This record gives sequence, C-alpha cells and structure tokens, in this order.
Amino acid sequence: MTTVVAADPLAFDREHLWHPYTSMTEPTPVRLVSGARGCRLEVDGAWVVDGMASWWSAIHGYRHPVLDAAVTEQAGRFSHVMFGGLTHEPAIGLGRRLVEITPEPLERVFLADSGSVSVEVAMKMVLQYQRGIGRPDRTRMLTVRGGYHGDTFDCMSVTDPVGGMHAMWAGLLPQQVFAPQPPRAGSGSAEVAAWATTLRHIADQYHHELAGIIVEPLLQGAGGMWPYPPACLRVLREVADEHGLLLVFDEIATGFGRTGHLFVSELVTPDILCLGKALTGGYLTLAAVLTTDAVARGISGSEAGVVMHGPTFMGNPLACAVASASIDLLLGGDWQGDVRRIGDRLATGLAPLRELPGVTDVRTIGAVGVVQLDHSVDVVAATEAALAAGVWLRPFRDLVYAMPPYVIEDDELDRLVGGIRAAVEAG
Repeated sequence: MTTVVAADPLAFDREHLWHPYTSMTEPTPVRLVSGARGCRLEVDGAWVVDGMASWWSAIHGYRHPVLDAAVTEQAGRFSHVMFGGLTHEPAIGLGRRLVEITPEPLERVFLADSGSVSVEVAMKMVLQYQRGIGRPDRTRMLTVRGGYHGDTFDCMSVTDPVGGMHAMWAGLLPQQVFAPQPPRAGSGSAEVAAWATTLRHIADQYHHELAGIIVEPLLQGAGGMWPYPPACLRVLREVADEHGLLLVFDEIATGFGRTGHLFVSELVTPDILCLGKALTGGYLTLAAVLTTDAVARGISGSEAGVVMHGPTFMGNPLACAVASASIDLLLGGDWQGDVRRIGDRLATGLAPLRELPGVTDVRTIGAVGVVQLDHSVDVVAATEAALAAGVWLRPFRDLVYAMPPYVIEDDELDRLVGGIRAAVEAG
C-alpha cells in the first residue's frame, strides 16, 4: 500500500493524476478550480470567463438552480439502479423528450454513458443491421477526412487517420474507407459537386464492403473546427440510399443548438443519431443513440437478436433527470437568439484578428468562434495569456477557439474576445 503524505493538492495531482492528452512524466501545468457560477470559473483564486463551456457541454453555465434542483430531487429518491430488467421515470421521461424533439423517424433510444460509447453503439448497430438483413460481408464504414469521433477503438478508426490524434494506432484499428474532407462552408456549387463526384466514386468502388457512413454534420469538431455546406449532407444521404448504407450523424458536439440548429439532423435526417456533451447541460456524463424502427427491426434479425451493448450506468437516473431539465430549460428560453447573438459578437470581435501575424483564418458558425494559426499553438503560453486576460481557453493543434455557454453576457463575450486575442498573440 502506498502511503500518501498530505501536501499541496496540485503537487499530488502532478505526481499521480493523468489529464487528457498530457504526459505523466512531464505534465503541463493544471489550475485548481474551487468554484463555478454562471459563465465563470474560479481558477487559482481568480474568477475568469469560461470560453469552453467545459468542452462544449455546460450550455446553461454553472450552478443553474433548475439543474441543481433536478439532481438534488432525484438523489433524494435514488441515484442509480441497473437498467437491465428495470426501468424508471427519469429514463422514460428523457426518452420521450428525445423522440419528441428529434426528426420523426428517430424513435428508438439507447442511453449510453459517454459520447465515445454512443459512437461505438451506433457502429455496432450498423454492423448488426447489415447482418440482420443478410449482408454480413458489409463491415466497413465510409467517412470523411478531418473528422473526430472519440477515443475508443472503433471511434478512432473513423477519425482522420493521418491528421487526427490517433495515427499511432493505425495498424491496430479496423480499416475504414475515407473520402476527402468536405469543402469549406460558403464554397460554391462547383466545389461541392467536385467533392460529391469523388465521394460517389469511392462509394461505388467499395459499396460491396460498406455497411454505413458516419460524419459530424455541418461542423467537424476536435478534428479541426471545420464547417462545411449543408449540401454535402444531402449528398451523403443520397449515397447511403443508393448503396443500402446506414447514415450516422455524430451530433455529440453539434447537438442542442450549437450550430444554430437544434439538431443538424433537422436539415437531413440520418438513420442513426448520436447525442452527448450538452445533453445534461454539462452536469453528468450521458449520451444517447437514436435510430428508426426499420433499423431496430434489422438489428433484431441478426443472430444475436439484440444490440450487443449494455453499460453498467446505462440510463443513470441522476443523468436522465438533469438531461430532461436541461432540455426543458433550453427549449423554454430563447436559445436561437442567444446562439445568434454569440455568433454575431464573436464574428465582429474576432474579425480584426485576421491581421495578426501568424493567423491564417478566422471563422464562426453558430455559437463557435475559431482562429487558425500557421503553426501549432504553444498551449502553455496561450493559456497563461488568456488567464491573464480573465478568460479560460484550451487551444489545440493550430487553433484558438471558443464555444461558450449560451447564457454568456455581452460584456463577458467582449472579455472572451480579448482573451482569444491574447492567446493568439502569445501562442
């Protein structure tokens, strides 16, 4: 047994706790959070504006009384119960809400426990569906370059194999089929048509092996914050239908209003939809996979007859209760106006940064603002500069970006823009 001597908590953290994408032997600095409220975090004793919404999940900010009450009330009943053979009102209520607010064909709901797991489940559904309708040889997924779908193994296999974060695992992952990255949002019909021609050619070439198509619709997230035209989604739907493929939309980052649409799936309806992140307003880990009755029947026709997945914390009551409260809170307010206000203010505030040395692009979509550099960001220096300006940011690769809570005030947005500028100049 290891004896741990009481000491500075940050010293213990540095010696014993891994953080995301961080070395254990040469860790970069972490900051101690001791409080959170509204759109602000108390970091190392100072209150700063959170530009990340805790990796895009805390859309209502922190310590929202409605969400606090939902968790407290459910904890007073029971915090967890296995979902195998049992059910409960929080899960039933959340399932009902999800069916009501997503496109009509999506009426079967699988409650997973994280975004990556929801993608794993979706890919299992695709494969089991193809087996269930008599096409077991269809085992590969078609996707596009520049995507990111999570850190578990099947998720890594559909993440960009060269420019993504998982290139070191290439020889161990299932070999999927990759089409070019879609053209940039705002591209003309000629660029979209050229991309579509290439995509169709690849689908034609591999159609006998393909089971489904998976993409992040309209905005690629952690792969590079890349927005692309809605017309590309219609092409994907057509290709899927032509070849008998299931179309999967990974809306873990884009769902619940982030792009200006409640769900991008309102524009083009997929066969399977993955949701997460903002689902619980950032309170607890939870994800959902929605699919159609036709897909469910296909899965039931496979040799297993059931979806071969069942997490211990599937349908966790605390998470389901706060997710329902978060959805009601979102739909009961002016989320569209808030997203539009954030996007407009970010677009105006970030535009001058195009003139800074090293900046190659500034782009916005919905409540997302992105500054792209011509070099990898010095994350430590950029973070220090942003904190000095009163803002918490977490740059990555060549990007300094923000996806703030929807409840952020205009003065906080102005401070956020200043923090982004400071990070760009330092990074």
